[in-house]
Amino acid sequence: MEESRQAPLMPMLYLCTTPIGNMEDITLRVIRTLEGVSCIFCEDTRHTLALLNKLNIKKPLYACHEHNENEASEEVIRRVQAGEAVAFVSDAGMPGISDPGERLAAACIRTDTPFTVLPGASASLTALVLSGFPSKGACFFGFLPRDTKPRREAIASAAGHKGTLIFYESPLRVAATCKDLSEMLGDRPAALVRELTKIYEECVRGTLSSLAERYRDVPPKGECVLIVNGAEDAPAATEDDIKNRLVQLLAKGIRAKDAAKEVSAVLGVSRNEAYKLAVELQNQ
Repeated sequence: MEESRQAPLMPMLYLCTTPIGNMEDITLRVIRTLEGVSCIFCEDTRHTLALLNKLNIKKPLYACHEHNENEASEEVIRRVQAGEAVAFVSDAGMPGISDPGERLAAACIRTDTPFTVLPGASASLTALVLSGFPSKGACFFGFLPRDTKPRREAIASAAGHKGTLIFYESPLRVAATCKDLSEMLGDRPAALVRELTKIYEECVRGTLSSLAERYRDVPPKGECVLIVNGAEDAPAATEDDIKNRLVQLLAKGIRAKDAAKEVSAVLGVSRNEAYKLAVELQNQ
């Protein structure tokens, strides 16, 4: 499309979704917008330059990533309020979904700066549908924290959710994450979806423990999405259930307070009750 035939874009920030693998998934609207803006802010200028070269688009590029998003947001807002149409793209998929863009959108709202989102490919939703797990009530958790305590807290917060759980994960940590999820949530049905929309796209279905075993020695390749079955109705936890779980956690060196918090979230019991039992077990 020739730029001279385009109607001028309205001055605002355009959050543009880019392909997660297959270049043909870029939308005509995104192409037209990238052609029409005055400049493009992006997660990685080298990555975006390669995309623009394939589209035969030449625009000034400016970095906006997790380390400078606050500062870059100020420049984006200044430009838009001065009457420019500005685009932002992350390396792949929807900006703001486990990628830069969230703070940029929040800054626009805070300063009453107009912005819009151009939809397109989404790894989380594509993987969910491909997995075959129920979509109703599905919950996206993104990347789990790497540090042990916040990681366990994040997993515990997902324990009682009845909808399908969606996680992003590095291929090098897939086996460990499946193992952690299996230990804390039970050995639920799960699917590992990788290389979405690319030649080697794959969906491996099984259980959390079988996936942990499959990738224990040889990690999967490419971008990975882990889909996990939601919680099912279960009988109320008995005192023995609570004690057994607490003993396991205390044996790992987890503090009584943190163990009680986790057991409360995972088994759906009173935190005070769990803490009382944890202290008793510690003192035995």
